[in-house]
Amino acid sequence: MITIENYLAQHYIHKSNWLRAAVLGANDGIISISSLAIGIAAASNTREPILLATVAGLVAGALSMSAGEYVSVSSQTDTEKADIQREKAELKAMPEEELQILAQIYERRGLKKETAMQVAVELSEQDALAAHVRDELGINEVSKANPIQAAMASGAAFTVGGLMPLLVVLLAPVKHMEYWLYGATLIFLMVLGATAAKTGGSSIAKAILRITIWGSIAMGLSALVGYLFGVNV
Repeated sequence: MITIENYLAQHYIHKSNWLRAAVLGANDGIISISSLAIGIAAASNTREPILLATVAGLVAGALSMSAGEYVSVSSQTDTEKADIQREKAELKAMPEEELQILAQIYERRGLKKETAMQVAVELSEQDALAAHVRDELGINEVSKANPIQAAMASGAAFTVGGLMPLLVVLLAPVKHMEYWLYGATLIFLMVLGATAAKTGGSSIAKAILRITIWGSIAMGLSALVGYLFGVNV
């Protein structure tokens, strides 16, 4: 027997919030830390300044990602809560007008006028606020913002992503380290793109191509800055 829970489990949209934050964090961790290390490596003959910059960038980046994600998603949550409170007040002040709005929404979706009104009435009798929040405001459990979840996912993902180029800095030879970093980072980005696409049920090839192109541009520009403005340290 097919249930709504089993049916929804076959789709990927319920993963969108945390997957977006995790992919953004990991991608930023890989690219930003690699780009930073490449820029320093292009201007350095020793490992210490490269390692110091990489570790500092990793710590600062993870904290910044977590804080930034928390603040931005909290703003979204505050907006959602304000809209819900406004909708609650409108339902109390003008229930008939709100019922008509709900019926018009269903009518625009393809229901006949009588059917749309019947649906609006039945849903309003069950939980009017929930119906308006879902169908008028477009807020549901899938799209609802979760600041703590987003902050933790972004910070943890940035750390995991940033640890990858850090390992290259620790293990690769100092001479031509920027090339080691570039090659390894492309592999890391391909793995990230494939993993994200697999988790989200999208095209793996398209995800890999997109993430490697933009990652290559970022690292190439960082290396150019290191070569143009760097001095041997």
